[in-house]
Amino acid sequence: MNGTRRADIERGVRVAIAQKQDQRTGRLTEGVVRDILTKSATHPHGIKVRLETGEVGRVKQVRRQK
Repeated sequence: MNGTRRADIERGVRVAIAQKQDQRTGRLTEGVVRDILTKSATHPHGIKVRLETGEVGRVKQVRRQK
């Protein structure tokens, strides 16, 4: 599942995000969603989230549900 639909993402779900500094390299950071920061239902580059570690980025992959 990709991360462009807000409905596919909820707190506690494991995701892979691209942080701002890693957008050009494609490096992904894996973690668990603490907050969903994007308010719209969809976003073409991925829904922006904050992980439990405090890292912020756009969701590129939803790893698995709760």
